[in-house]
Amino acid sequence: MNGIQHERIQVNGIELSVHITGPEHGQPIWLLHGFPECWHSWREQIPALAAAGYRVFAPEMRGYGESSSPAEVADYALLTLCADIQQAMDHFSHQQVVMVGHDWGAVVAWHLALLEPARVNRLITMSVPFAGRARRPVIDIMRELYADRFNYILYFQAPGVAEQELNADIERTLRLFMQDQDVFLQKKPANATLLEGVSAPGTLPAWCAQADLDVYVQTFAEQGFRGPLNWYRNFERNWQRTEFLAGRQVLQPTLFLIGDRDPVGVFEAHTLKRMPDSVPNLQTQVLANCGHWVQNEQAQRVNALMLAFLART
Repeated sequence: MNGIQHERIQVNGIELSVHITGPEHGQPIWLLHGFPECWHSWREQIPALAAAGYRVFAPEMRGYGESSSPAEVADYALLTLCADIQQAMDHFSHQQVVMVGHDWGAVVAWHLALLEPARVNRLITMSVPFAGRARRPVIDIMRELYADRFNYILYFQAPGVAEQELNADIERTLRLFMQDQDVFLQKKPANATLLEGVSAPGTLPAWCAQADLDVYVQTFAEQGFRGPLNWYRNFERNWQRTEFLAGRQVLQPTLFLIGDRDPVGVFEAHTLKRMPDSVPNLQTQVLANCGHWVQNEQAQRVNALMLAFLART
């Protein structure tokens, strides 16, 4: 995309790759991508937000692309991921920002809203809801619920296992993730692998041209999926280290977007129902005929909802 600066900054013991555009004195807006994505997943939002006067910051999150990919699982704990962005905001002298996140980026965005109530003044999250700190680690609950059937998050837990499968053919893996059929919440035995039983990838969806997929492939080409998968291996550590946030509400004006066909909506149905108790200043919008890749699948609708929310708040 034209007019985008690329900077590598030293924060929190790593190098963070950040793509930046928009008026130099516009209000900063941070766009945090999820798994298995990259900064380019915001390709439709970046020019729209810049045209509306915002200074846009789209990082490659820790473990992705040209950002550092530390070796240890503990290096991907949630508060560490949040600190990457907090220190990046310090680096750019940001006093007031809008925080936007999709998927795992939404998890980071929710917690940045809790950690930085003065600096994060508005919040837009997509796909992954928030209803406060669980009473026990979510991974323990998953092990009970999925003792005899496949669950992709449980499959991701053992270091090296999922990496071997996903890294074997990165373009094929990403094509499978981007297609319409649900790869992540399949019904199969507990000892299955993620891509086992999944049909061969067909044509790319309308929202993902080959040139776009090429950017995703390049993101994973050098470092593979190890860093991104390590995000999933910290549920217990995250639960232990966020005890000080228990009971806190997200008080910022918040827009939450989710597709009506997003499997996360099924997986997190209980959280969705409880969310207004933890996010009192919440506007939720369910997008019809939309899956998980919400900002790509319905880019113009998402842009209109984001800009209307920002103008109103």
